[in-house]
Amino acid sequence: MKISRVEITPAAAIIIDKLRREHGELMFHQSGGCCDGSSPMCFAKGDFLIGSSDVWLGEVHGCDFFMSEDQFEYWKHTQLTIDVTPGRGASFSLEIPLGIRFFIRSRLFELDELDQLTPIHVGPLEV
Repeated sequence: MKISRVEITPAAAIIIDKLRREHGELMFHQSGGCCDGSSPMCFAKGDFLIGSSDVWLGEVHGCDFFMSEDQFEYWKHTQLTIDVTPGRGASFSLEIPLGIRFFIRSRLFELDELDQLTPIHVGPLEV
């Protein structure tokens, strides 16, 4: 059985369900840029163009999760968990008008987990 690189808290899943009802299919991208760029941002699927150097880490609660390749180099040994917290970020992420923002919790993978990880994909996914 493969180990997921991205997980989600129940609180974040509730927010994703709410956003999905309003915006349809969703996706996440984490660029690793300054300010809010290091937070996971939620977009309507297709509203953020995935580049050839973006890494697909997997699907979480029905949403594809991408990260810039440079940022992935820092996070490749960690399992990411999407969570929410009160507060307003400065990003274009869909949850911002709700007065909350997504953020990442992380844990290092155990050595015996490394060969069981979900395979990544670099670049846009084929539809």
